[in-house]
Amino acid sequence: MEGIFHWSHCTAVSLYWNVVFNLLLLLGLNALLKKYLPRWAFTQAEFVTIYVMIAVASALAGHDTLQLFVPNISHPWYYATEANRWETLIHPFIPRWLTVSDPVVVEALYDGHTTFYRPEFVLAWLGPTLWWCSLIFAVGVVMIGINVLVHRQWTQREKLGYPIVQLPLEMTRDGLNYNFFTNRILWAGLLLAAALDIYNGLHYFIPALPLIDVRHDGTHFIETQPWGRPWSALGRIWLPLYPFITALSFLLPADLSFSIWFFYLFRKAQQVLAAAFPLPLAPELPYVNEQSMGAWIALFGYAFWVGRGYFGDLGRAILRGQLSHEMDSSEPMSHRAALVIVLGAMAYILWFCLRAGMSVPVVVVFFAFAFMLHTAITRMRAELGPPAHEMASTMNAPVFLRDWVGTKALGPHNIVMFPFFWWLTGRGYRTTPMPIQLEGLKMGEVSQAEPQRLALAMALAFILGPLLTHWFFLHLTYMQGNNPMIGHNRGQWDMMASWLQYPQPPSIYGIVFMGVGAALVVAMTWMRTHHLWWVLHPAGYALGMNFGVEYFWTCTLIAWVLKVGITRYGGHRAHQHSIPFFYGIILGEFLVGAFWSALSVVLQRRLYDFSPG
Repeated sequence: MEGIFHWSHCTAVSLYWNVVFNLLLLLGLNALLKKYLPRWAFTQAEFVTIYVMIAVASALAGHDTLQLFVPNISHPWYYATEANRWETLIHPFIPRWLTVSDPVVVEALYDGHTTFYRPEFVLAWLGPTLWWCSLIFAVGVVMIGINVLVHRQWTQREKLGYPIVQLPLEMTRDGLNYNFFTNRILWAGLLLAAALDIYNGLHYFIPALPLIDVRHDGTHFIETQPWGRPWSALGRIWLPLYPFITALSFLLPADLSFSIWFFYLFRKAQQVLAAAFPLPLAPELPYVNEQSMGAWIALFGYAFWVGRGYFGDLGRAILRGQLSHEMDSSEPMSHRAALVIVLGAMAYILWFCLRAGMSVPVVVVFFAFAFMLHTAITRMRAELGPPAHEMASTMNAPVFLRDWVGTKALGPHNIVMFPFFWWLTGRGYRTTPMPIQLEGLKMGEVSQAEPQRLALAMALAFILGPLLTHWFFLHLTYMQGNNPMIGHNRGQWDMMASWLQYPQPPSIYGIVFMGVGAALVVAMTWMRTHHLWWVLHPAGYALGMNFGVEYFWTCTLIAWVLKVGITRYGGHRAHQHSIPFFYGIILGEFLVGAFWSALSVVLQRRLYDFSPG
């Protein structure tokens, strides 16, 4: 649905609806097992293991990751023309062992109406697939190791809330939480959301039924183009009304839901000011990508500054071999082992990139930025749980390097390799598997799952997930041909060709605005720790400065109004009693939306899509 048809997206939000739907099916089975074959019934720990494996594999196969990466292996060869001069700009620097360049094999992928299971096709893809899957596995190992090192501090010492996994944990308590599923308030929300999606789904069979449009790309928007400059810089302002995203946003802390929509409007205001007062020396004003980069770097630094005592003690204990059994008992491996596998996997990544022609300084900075960003997102999601965390456009490691050293200093071998890592740093970060891993450790702790087996399940998902994604994508694409997802990487290759053809100097303004973003996060953090009345959350600023909040900003606004109203006039008790209603809205949309998605596959036609993407 996502990778071929480009609709009914399940990985574009933090809580994957396909994973929750699978849990619901298994919980229904478990109700029968508990009654007739209690020995065979699933425990919560087993449900947690299933949840984590499916979620990690879905993240890898998701909208911002391998759905983009697999066709990218052939992309620079298929789209090369005399006009774009890729044959001279790009082809000489591409490592052939990592790509598929045979014209017959490549053209058949884009033309379709054939089969992948031709010997020459399979052999052409086998080598690059295995090499890239080995790198993806190394990336996953680094993420698991980092999560083990931070897990105790963030989960047990700081007691972060992990909002995203509260619903799966409630559903699977004791193998099946009967009290949860017999709550009348939950059923009220479930039936209301289900009725909406059933009605909207019927619209696709009975067009006379008017659609109740809730999508960001539907009929609800403000078109600013006729207003002229500078207001036209606002672009099209979408007004999404997704019920389940509103419900997810209701579970957020009120200051974060407020900050998400506030800083979305703050970004729009900056764009208007930049259009009204343009500066020729700073053509990319207001440098929202750089502001976002600086904000995330500061959030990463703050997370480790808060735990500096613990991480300092941990580092000294690892070096001296003095780790106590108590420190490692709740972890899937010792902290020393976690550090060893992180360093070992990073050494493999370095060797891989050097063999591909990249240079040591660029590889180190490139992946340091990537893992820093994924770690900061993981921390933010564990603490606050936003409904999504897309940061599309150019908030990525290549642009970070361009701003600091310029494109000429990077060299063609490095520049040509950058688009191959767009799935890791660049496309949107919605489907990063790293937060799922940390959430899995938290779920394992609550469900008393064996941490070693849980980590093994995550590693297995990082082995099977990439292999199966490559296989399924190639199987379907050779049948279907060119699809909406296959050309998503074109802009990255065009940008890299531009860098090679027209070298760019370091961006002084870009560096300055990174500093501005970091400074604002530091200032907001200081205000939050010293003044209880301060409501602006720095994570909302980091999210709002980049494209992605467009999909759900009005949902967070509605949720904030509801949360503040219920809390103010009904108190904490009313707020707690209302949470099952919003859980019901999520489950109602997930159930019916999954049905329409499955029916779309059967009928091979587009039906109601309840989720953004």
